[in-house]
Amino acid sequence: MTPLRQTMIQAMCQHGFSPRTQQSYLYVVTELARYYRRSPDQLQVDDLQVYFNYLVQERALSPASCRLYLHGIRFLYLQVLHWAHFDVTLVLPKRPQRIPELLTRQEVSRLLAGVSNPKHQALLSIIYGCGLRVSEAVALQVKDLDGERHLLRVAQGKGAKDRMVPLAPGLLQVLRQYWRIRRPMPWLFPSDLLPDKHLHITTPQKVFHQAKRASGIHKRGGIHALRHAYATHQLEQGVPLHELQRLLGHSDLRSTQRYLHWLPGVTPQNRGPVDLIAGLGGG
Repeated sequence: MTPLRQTMIQAMCQHGFSPRTQQSYLYVVTELARYYRRSPDQLQVDDLQVYFNYLVQERALSPASCRLYLHGIRFLYLQVLHWAHFDVTLVLPKRPQRIPELLTRQEVSRLLAGVSNPKHQALLSIIYGCGLRVSEAVALQVKDLDGERHLLRVAQGKGAKDRMVPLAPGLLQVLRQYWRIRRPMPWLFPSDLLPDKHLHITTPQKVFHQAKRASGIHKRGGIHALRHAYATHQLEQGVPLHELQRLLGHSDLRSTQRYLHWLPGVTPQNRGPVDLIAGLGGG
């Protein structure tokens, strides 16, 4: 490991970056060094500008990928190499604004009913029933479930923040049934090959796509559609926007407000989160 890489890892740890963010930032800096075939600390502003133009024009990376490269490389030069300024502009094509193909209650019900593996069904159920990111779901430990108070602790979610999410009775019943069959410990969803590790995020992604095909759902979108479904279904049931923001772990209310744009005519009311899992049968 080079001294520069080690210094960058230490700086990211000091800033509280998640392991996934650290991996992403190290990857983009490695790609930069590979492009120029020399260490990033030997590059100048003009070199960086040429590189970002290459990412946009020649590699045609998506706006989200380009921003990841920008954030990772900016962190390197400002926080690790201590440049006074980072005068590099990133001109991106206008990001298309598309409304995702939202899953209905009936579709979620069909999707979950088509999963026979108890662990996989519990995994998809908790992602939908608590509105989790897939990375948050696979990293859950059994100790994060408080059955007595009906709460789920999401440890170090996006932005290195903990949050508490209600565990509705219907979802808790699904999780208890899974526990009686598999008795997982300490991870709620351990890897079959490496029981001391939790599932990799690719496993629930594959399970979701298989379940979607088996249930005859042809809408676009990956497993994050379950989190979208949680948010939109809670809004439809009257959960206020600021409460939904807390449940989803959004740091910016604008991220939550997009769901209102996707649901014209829905007016949030002063209601608590509802038991989405228990109500699927009548969806």
